[in-house]
Amino acid sequence: MTIRFSIDRWAAWAPGLPDREAWLAWLAEPRALEGDGAPPLAEMAPMMRRRVERLGRIALQAAYWGLDGRESDGAPAGDCPLVFASRYGDIARSVELLRQLAAGEALSPTAFSLSVHNAIGALFSIARSDTAAYTAVAAGAETAEAAFTEALGLLADGAPAVLVVCYDEPLPPLYRSFAEHADFPRAWACRLVRAEHGGFSLATAPGDGTAARGDWPADLAALRFLLSGDERYVHRAGVRQWHWVRHA
Repeated sequence: MTIRFSIDRWAAWAPGLPDREAWLAWLAEPRALEGDGAPPLAEMAPMMRRRVERLGRIALQAAYWGLDGRESDGAPAGDCPLVFASRYGDIARSVELLRQLAAGEALSPTAFSLSVHNAIGALFSIARSDTAAYTAVAAGAETAEAAFTEALGLLADGAPAVLVVCYDEPLPPLYRSFAEHADFPRAWACRLVRAEHGGFSLATAPGDGTAARGDWPADLAALRFLLSGDERYVHRAGVRQWHWVRHA
């Protein structure tokens, strides 16, 4: 069964793109982005906020805004499951831990606990005393699609809405040669609800073994489609093709 969904609110943050208006203008006419700042994340208590590195602050800011912050409209979020999705996660922290391990240095248990993919979602849950379900997803170039697939499963299981949060930042210098695109730190969030008419659908078909090599990181290509008026977007990812469709 194909579940159609619509997006009843969205939010995003990146250096130089602090609000929705800036994002829409950039998606229409993309340009190189500079800067490595972080959002204020004023919604989180200072003691906890100090534990969060840049990537976490960016992801959590999008999550707060996507549920009930200044960048959204509509009713309070209520019991809304969340899907946090990142291709690489907090890889800079992981690389530093590996360096310390190779050098025979003592590792920080706190640093390790915050390096895993589900740490950002856990901090969000703790900070909000939020007992809603949350999931952490990483699926390479198909991370955005995997996150939406997870969210659609939750909608099919009866959740009234699901928040998807996609976030990533440039690879550390040690791995920069593996980067497929010019990159920048960013996070975006979409709150999904079921759509009886219109809306979007997401489906797969067999691929031809090739991967898309566009100008956009895969998650941003998905966001661009969702916020555009385009009828269809196809993401080729090796053995699969992902078909995003906007229905009239």
